[in-house]
Amino acid sequence: MRKPEDNSSHHKTPPKKTLDRVISQAGLGSRSEARGWIGAGRVTVNGKTVQTPDVWVDPERDRVSVDGRPLQAASKQYLLLYKPKGYLTTYKDPEGRRTIYDLLENVSERVFPVGRLDQDTTGLLILTNDGEFGDYVTSPESKVPKTYLVKSSQRLSGEQLDQLCNGVVLADGPTRPAIVNRVRDSEKYTFFEITITEGRNRQVRRMVEALGAKVLKLVRTRIGPIGMKDLEIGKYRTLTPEELASLRKPSRSSRNGRRDGPPHASRNGTSERAANTSRRRGHNG
Repeated sequence: MRKPEDNSSHHKTPPKKTLDRVISQAGLGSRSEARGWIGAGRVTVNGKTVQTPDVWVDPERDRVSVDGRPLQAASKQYLLLYKPKGYLTTYKDPEGRRTIYDLLENVSERVFPVGRLDQDTTGLLILTNDGEFGDYVTSPESKVPKTYLVKSSQRLSGEQLDQLCNGVVLADGPTRPAIVNRVRDSEKYTFFEITITEGRNRQVRRMVEALGAKVLKLVRTRIGPIGMKDLEIGKYRTLTPEELASLRKPSRSSRNGRRDGPPHASRNGTSERAANTSRRRGHNG
């Protein structure tokens, strides 16, 4: 006769996790990177090569190695970088171009970017070795808002900004509703802020192109409730425990809408400072 299970806490076995998650949580890289290593045959479990990322392992009992080196839990790091223009969001570039890792001094652990900013985009970028945290922030289901300051190649009408608010149709499907705030206009262009809860490849640029315009300048000014504050371009700092907790809170910015005039972020100078930096530095995109 089968004995009833003992549910006392000291007899509980640790929960099993998928292999890619175990590698990511050890701080080696994101889950997508881990899946690549597994598929390439670089990962062993208890001495045997495993090429299935969804296999279940016990992180406390199974011996997992990558490139022959056993996993060791790394101390978690959470960094906020103000990425300059001209830097790639990648670890190494075969053409020898500058990457964001050229800006990371005195970082003891290997960290990876949470999402990406293209070479011509500046602004806030989180880097961490906590794969679970990175997956949460980038997941569309989490709806963590990201706010961008945009300079368009032409003056945009209220109707065009309304299209961004309501969502536009891209090649990979319609976008979610967004929050759009007009910052200022000139005869030739419009500065506006847009807050989105997705992270598709070049999404903001493609949304503006769907209106028949182009993006001349793009700055990510906010991730969730975290803004630029006094962070200088090309510099980074450690995120506080309070900031980390705030990123896991449900977003208050899920409703779409458009507003003309100073946006919320400009109350602490974020948008105006980014726009003024563009004029001083002569950045056009």
